[in-house]
Amino acid sequence: MSNLLDNHLLIYILLFAGMIGFSLLTNALFLKFVRTLGIRKMDGDTIIRWGPQSKPAIGGLGFYILFLFAVAGNAVLFDPNQFFLNKEFTGLLLCTTMGFIIGLADDAYDTKPLLKLMGQILCGLILIATGNEIHLFQAAWMNHLMTILWVVGIMNSINMLDNMDAISSIVSIFILIACIWVMGQETDYIGNLYFMVILGGIASLLGFLWFNWHPSRMYMGDTGSQFLGALLSLISILYLWNYRLPAIGQTHDLLMISRNIVLVALAFTMTLADTTVVVVNRLIKGKSPFVGGKDHTTHHLALLGLSDRQVALVFILFSMISISLVLIIAHIGNAWSWLYTLVFGSYFLAIVAAFFTMTHLSSKRLSTDKIQETI
Repeated sequence: MSNLLDNHLLIYILLFAGMIGFSLLTNALFLKFVRTLGIRKMDGDTIIRWGPQSKPAIGGLGFYILFLFAVAGNAVLFDPNQFFLNKEFTGLLLCTTMGFIIGLADDAYDTKPLLKLMGQILCGLILIATGNEIHLFQAAWMNHLMTILWVVGIMNSINMLDNMDAISSIVSIFILIACIWVMGQETDYIGNLYFMVILGGIASLLGFLWFNWHPSRMYMGDTGSQFLGALLSLISILYLWNYRLPAIGQTHDLLMISRNIVLVALAFTMTLADTTVVVVNRLIKGKSPFVGGKDHTTHHLALLGLSDRQVALVFILFSMISISLVLIIAHIGNAWSWLYTLVFGSYFLAIVAAFFTMTHLSSKRLSTDKIQETI
């Protein structure tokens, strides 16, 4: 038994290393031959991007190729006969492919926001149709609505966070690490299709990060952010939202529901905090939350004097803290109490409050500097 586990571990290590190498190679080739994907002819792109230079948004192509590579690798090595009989995984395949197509179309043709929203809603409906919905509630329609809102929200949240070098890549890597850890508490890794998919996702992001770290040579673009949003939304439904909850239709314990909500909030702390702060600030100022701008938490950290690399390091630090708390929650498991909900939930709220305060300090400093320049 020990030899069998050692052999599988060696296979996964070699596959992981191979996928990182494959990611580096594909991104290098795309960078050499694809120069215009995701670059707008108008100035709209520079409104969202922090840097003044337009760069090809081709990272998502590598993400999707490595995703297919991971799926094929698992089918060949571990599950050659049952792959296409898995309805739930078919949902993941269709959902992520739809996300990839939505993003690719937007990078290539700058599609209308309504069309993108319709595609994101379709991703949520695909998950529901294939049995991959959130089941926090006994009422099916509430679970379906929650699933659609979550999928649309995360696909947009990851897209919004892709506004400065390395940020979305870093956050996504840590979310996948959280999911893979929680998965390990509930099921065996060996031959697990989702484990291979998550491993491939982390490998593709690490390979991409080599080109996306400041000063970046490429962006992931909507092709990458929409694919990642679809992938992260489903993986988080399986291993975070539905963590140790009873089957659909059975009685749900409010205490356990609170645990899972906190679990999701901590795994997605950085992206949820950024999106919440940006949306609230824009609404306060009477601006549309759906129009891009240089008002994200990353931008405000830079305005307060941090370099782009230091901003990325800040996100790494807080992502590490958040994921460490996820690991603690997974260890606590069913020995949960309302005190834990209060303590761990307070951490998430503290991050949101800190980001909100930081953006106002930055805006106030910027306004003061402008006033002084006119004197």
